[in-house]
Amino acid sequence: MLILLPPSEGKTPAVSGDPADPAGLRLPELAAARTRVLQRLVALCGRSSERSITDSLRVLGLSEGQRGEIARNAGLLTAPAAPAAEIYTGVLYDALGADTLAPPEREWLDRTALVFSGLWGVVGLGDRIPAYRCAIGVTLPAPVGGLTAYWKKNLTVALKNATEGRTVLDLRSGAYAAVWTPGPDAAALRVLHERVVDGVPKRSVVSHFNKATKGRLVRALATERVTATGVDELVTALRDLKFTVEERPGPATRPRQLDVVVTDL
Repeated sequence: MLILLPPSEGKTPAVSGDPADPAGLRLPELAAARTRVLQRLVALCGRSSERSITDSLRVLGLSEGQRGEIARNAGLLTAPAAPAAEIYTGVLYDALGADTLAPPEREWLDRTALVFSGLWGVVGLGDRIPAYRCAIGVTLPAPVGGLTAYWKKNLTVALKNATEGRTVLDLRSGAYAAVWTPGPDAAALRVLHERVVDGVPKRSVVSHFNKATKGRLVRALATERVTATGVDELVTALRDLKFTVEERPGPATRPRQLDVVVTDL
């Protein structure tokens, strides 16, 4: 099984350690593609004039109060790296709590989860990376250009090989899901929050519930070290873990569409 995750916008910098090695991350065949993005990002953020900093903020979609992110990106070639599970923070990763898993469970998680990244393409949660700021919607200077199109081109073959014969659970947000679409032996999952309004149940997608539930779901799978063969087995495993799972109809050539319904956390 393989679980596809979004990154978090917030990241906790590593305190010490060697810099990241693009060839030392999951799918090392992406090393050259990663290096191109890394170099363009560092070059963009490494210019010190006021006009250049303002331009970098605009390109990365950051506010004036986030100038520190520009300086951090400028130092990425030598910045200390730590496991991605320690770098990524936010609601999903807090709920996942990778650092509190038992060693066999953490080994399962590091082997099973792939995080999509505007900078790295994809990384494993055990891969050592620095804190950075570069969303998938960013357009970097040539020859990289728009990162969605760039990674769509560079990830296709690598991910086809990596997912061959494996059941895929896709928990990515829309922007990262646009980079690569798995085949029919996969499940794309969304979380719906159900509440009763004037006596009538209403369901909606709520960001906090969505992220927290996905984190708890991945943790539950890791705790049991689930090895589902096929989407039907995956659905059974999730229901055994007390998640309310419903399937929506969709094209036979696309991932199966699953809803997890929650009423509270």
